[in-house]
Amino acid sequence: FCLEESVSGGELFDRIVEKGFYTERDASQLIQQILDAVKYLHDMGIVHRDLKPENLLYYSMDEDSKIMISDFGLSKIEGSGSVMSTACGTPGYVAPEVLAQKPYSKAVDCWSIGVISYILLCGYPPFYDENDAKLFEQILKAEYEFDSPYWDDISDSAKDFICHMMEKDPMKRYTCEQALQHPWICGDTALDKNIHESVSAQIKKNFAKSKWKTAHCVHSALLSVHCLISVSFILVYSKRLMPQLLCAICGGCSWVRVWRGPPATNTLIYSHLYIFIQGSWECKTCKF
Repeated sequence: FCLEESVSGGELFDRIVEKGFYTERDASQLIQQILDAVKYLHDMGIVHRDLKPENLLYYSMDEDSKIMISDFGLSKIEGSGSVMSTACGTPGYVAPEVLAQKPYSKAVDCWSIGVISYILLCGYPPFYDENDAKLFEQILKAEYEFDSPYWDDISDSAKDFICHMMEKDPMKRYTCEQALQHPWICGDTALDKNIHESVSAQIKKNFAKSKWKTAHCVHSALLSVHCLISVSFILVYSKRLMPQLLCAICGGCSWVRVWRGPPATNTLIYSHLYIFIQGSWECKTCKF
């Protein structure tokens, strides 16, 4: 059975925008709550797999209300007999190893917390592109910057924390336990300077509800932009080339299924596929 709890405090971004005063220390305290909650999940063997600001809700309208984690639709029990390798989550928050369709662990949640931390300090995401293929390429390379002027007043300690959480190598990435011991979380390195004006303006600009409420899952995005990290087979039809030659051109029979006749006029055919090969996206165009 499943127990659910009603929360009435509103969403994370709404509360930040409504504040008149918001500091790096406020962000640090928010992340500490999230880390405590996710550490509990991880200790219980649960991996959330879709951590993002939309899934962080305030329990009540009280000023000191605690943060609640919601939406466990993609969560999974680690070590339940199956290896986690499904491409799931939300573009922008998903870890590189998920996009690469490698077996992954609870470290994917820590990456997402790093992305959330980044946003809480500047109001915009570390990875962004209207084109999902280019967005995924940024994430796979772990390419992000602390842009001026938005990060000029943010402490080096905060940046160091984010770098440890958004470490490309999941084996080197901070665990929740390690993150809770970082000076920016448990020490006094988080600054008290008011950053509300800049952060709230960027949140309004980059996270309008019309945009982030309609965020789609990674699996759907991979398909919709023809970014095929793994290809089961390619359908090929040619009037001039024999099936054996088509197989040789395309790298072996396991990759090819040959149409016995020309495709119907209403058949959708893609002239190219984006295939992830040895760390880079390559456009493969075949003409027969």
